[in-house]
Amino acid sequence: MTARKKSAAATQGQAGHADLVREAGKKYASSVDVARMAGVSQSAVSRTFSGGAKVSEVTRQKVLDAAKRLDYRPSLIPRIMLTHKSNLVAIVVGGLYNPFYTTVLDEFTVRFQAAGQQVLIVHAESDHALDDVIPKLASYRVDAIVSALAVLSPQAADALARLRIPVISFNTAIQNDWVTSVSCDNVEAGRTIADLFVARGARSFGFITGPAGSRANIDRRKGFEGRLAELGARPPAVEPGDYRYEGGFAAALRMFSGRQRPEALFCANDLLAIGAIDALRQSLGLRVPEDVLIAGFDDIPAASWASIGLTTFLHDAAGMVDKAVAVVTAATAGGAPVAAPMIVSAPLIERATTRRR
Repeated sequence: MTARKKSAAATQGQAGHADLVREAGKKYASSVDVARMAGVSQSAVSRTFSGGAKVSEVTRQKVLDAAKRLDYRPSLIPRIMLTHKSNLVAIVVGGLYNPFYTTVLDEFTVRFQAAGQQVLIVHAESDHALDDVIPKLASYRVDAIVSALAVLSPQAADALARLRIPVISFNTAIQNDWVTSVSCDNVEAGRTIADLFVARGARSFGFITGPAGSRANIDRRKGFEGRLAELGARPPAVEPGDYRYEGGFAAALRMFSGRQRPEALFCANDLLAIGAIDALRQSLGLRVPEDVLIAGFDDIPAASWASIGLTTFLHDAAGMVDKAVAVVTAATAGGAPVAAPMIVSAPLIERATTRRR
């Protein structure tokens, strides 16, 4: 018999022995199976896979060899029951049609896994609020909840607080001992774009909104309208758009269908702004920026495309995730209440849609 055939036969023999040791009908090997194959006690197997537990090197090697042959993986469930910590963080996602949310999901997943925590993805039907998924979240034993979606009501915040785990959401005005928020400076962004529009010569204005309950949408509009009033300008025309490209397209057609057409248009996010640009250029024959100045919010990748060149605000996903992860790490380590709400600046990025002579 050749060496290769001997090796294959030995491997098959080990696999067959492993199947015999594993209890009949079981899909996964248990610690009892490992103990039986290694010739040690079940407690020795448990100690081997418990970080820092005392076990002799000979015993440890026997257990590891048997575990490898049985393809054994220790279950996290007993540790969860014992320590009341799962090492899982729930990430609530919704509105994944918006590239900003997919960026946030990627940032959260990478950062938490780098910190030694696993993530549990929970989908929300809403594209701006996590209130409706609270009953589902209550059924999972997670160490923390994070989301780019907002908590909209005090009742929802109270329900989350009863879970007694840190909850960090984006652009939320509500806080208690367990719920906090990381927000962009949306009000200041609204004020900044009003100044830019006036500096570029605009005399009439429009605003395409996101969902009525969205805190980010409310604050962006508040800053924009407030600064225009301070500058002596008329209030902007307002049309709803619901954060989607199609909403921006339709809202722009409604807003510009009459004789009074705004000279500058601020949109609550980039998808709305891109939809508005297409409506103005393709359906109404207007030029951007020569006839209409347009700005959005988020700085999604498409905003920098040469065919769009959208002036926008950087919705700093990486910076906001950094702060959220720091809050979770501190709160889960010490069991302490979460920190006070934090605000991250949103720098203006000017591109072609507001650059005109």
